[in-house]
Amino acid sequence: MVEEMLPQLFTLEPSWQEALKDELQKPYIAQLAAFVEQQYRGPVPIYPPKDLIFNAFWQTPFNKVKVLIMGQDPYHGPGQSHGLCFSVPRGIPAPPSLKNIYKELESDLHIPKAGHGCLLSWAKQGVLLLNTMLTVRHKEPMSHKGHGWELFTDAVVAALEKRADPVIFVLWGRSAQNKITRNPQWGTNSRHFVLNAAHPSPLSAHNGFLGCHHFSQINKILVDQGKTPIDWSLE
Repeated sequence: MVEEMLPQLFTLEPSWQEALKDELQKPYIAQLAAFVEQQYRGPVPIYPPKDLIFNAFWQTPFNKVKVLIMGQDPYHGPGQSHGLCFSVPRGIPAPPSLKNIYKELESDLHIPKAGHGCLLSWAKQGVLLLNTMLTVRHKEPMSHKGHGWELFTDAVVAALEKRADPVIFVLWGRSAQNKITRNPQWGTNSRHFVLNAAHPSPLSAHNGFLGCHHFSQINKILVDQGKTPIDWSLE
């Protein structure tokens, strides 16, 4: 049964399927698939909708990634999560962390606050909006911790780190920063770029997130690389 459900659940965008093909053959992937399938069959809602678990990968193919922004786990309220970290679908109020992201964006690049919370346009420009865990139970943050998602997203980071084309890793908060430092593929002489700041949560945003100027720094790095900068504005 696990072998039958695995390709259905772990159907990634083709370039990611190729980049992670060895990882997808590891035993924990089958165990993770079985756990996730069981959770979706249970009485408690699971977020995001099953067909959006890997939305970040479909919106930002492997070879198109310019920037990785790492979140923790999906939003755990109804209708909020759609598989892109910090983002919510149009029509859903922006959560507090996203409001602080908008504050920093306005301060840094004078881009006014958007009237919605959907960051899909960033993803389509090469910003991989990835959570450490890709599913969560209703109103239970971190409820799917320790079931294999962390290993899978470690492999995503490792695949990007091996890539010749540099990636800008944007790490907001200790959880995201630990994701890089504990990854065995990460080297001190990496060709990639790392931007660190506090998490944009209201509990920590004033400890270094607000005022970090990461959006302008990202675009400067991209321009210096001869790449097209990100249009951070959200229509």
